[in-house]
Amino acid sequence: MESIQVKDYMKVRPVTFTPDMSVAVAVELLIKSNQSGGPVLGPDKKVIGFLSEQDCISKMLASTYYRENIASVGEFMITDVKSVRPYASVIELAQAMAKNRPRVYPVIDDDGVLLGLISRHDIMVAIDHHLHDAYHTVA
Repeated sequence: MESIQVKDYMKVRPVTFTPDMSVAVAVELLIKSNQSGGPVLGPDKKVIGFLSEQDCISKMLASTYYRENIASVGEFMITDVKSVRPYASVIELAQAMAKNRPRVYPVIDDDGVLLGLISRHDIMVAIDHHLHDAYHTVA
């Protein structure tokens, strides 16, 4: 099977967050972008965390109950972020995604700087394209 790389299917302009951004603003960005989560970046554009829809829903429920909206992304982001390099194999990432979470991976360079984002949906598109190409080559 021909090597399919993450860089060929990643989103190159994902929605990102900063630790001091309010969760309310982050939720609006997620809703508008139709992303299920996104990387939290430090001032050097390196990934320092990840904020998911699940994190936001939890905070939104608490805000509804307590009628307050003062939380920041930095308070709720996950700091143990799994990431992938642009030259990684889509097939190997698909195998990892089939067994475990997360659903979305930041794509970073060797210095930890964000290059893009790849999701399960992007992986399915990559494999589908590859299977269609292989089918047309054989037929």
